[in-house]
Amino acid sequence: MVEAEAELKALMLRALGGDGAAYRALLQRLQGHLRAYFTRRLGRASEAEDLLQETLIAMHSRRETYDPSRPFTAWVYAIARYKLIDHFRRTRRRAEDPLDDPDMLFSAADARAAEARLDVTRLLGRLPERTQKLIRDVKIEGLSTAEAAARHGMTESAVKVGVHRGLKSLGAKAGDEE
Repeated sequence: MVEAEAELKALMLRALGGDGAAYRALLQRLQGHLRAYFTRRLGRASEAEDLLQETLIAMHSRRETYDPSRPFTAWVYAIARYKLIDHFRRTRRRAEDPLDDPDMLFSAADARAAEARLDVTRLLGRLPERTQKLIRDVKIEGLSTAEAAARHGMTESAVKVGVHRGLKSLGAKAGDEE
């Protein structure tokens, strides 16, 4: 957690200084932590995605309130925790786990995330290498189609078509397994 704190805090401080690339990197890193945190708590990916977005929006709109003399991860955890509590109130659900464990948000060992990564890697391995790279770049790493096109020497349209066809093929392959 100390490693995550130092890296995320540095990104936040750079972002507050106007570094857009640092802010994008920060949001991307936080997405994984927040998605795992909410999915563990809720058990449903759709609810977790909604809370992830709400938390990132709240963090964005309140980013000027962050005090650099305080730990960044505690600030993010507080926002995520409040969003989770609000969700439980709205849906009249009770928390199954205690809510007061900030290490849960930035834990390195998340079994579900590790399993999901293995599943994605295994499924992608069934596609042609070029298609794998396109999907990884656009859907996993978050590159724009223009960036992926430049990286692979392709047109943006070809990237879009390749990603679309690759995902369609993955969906069919995943459906065959079930």
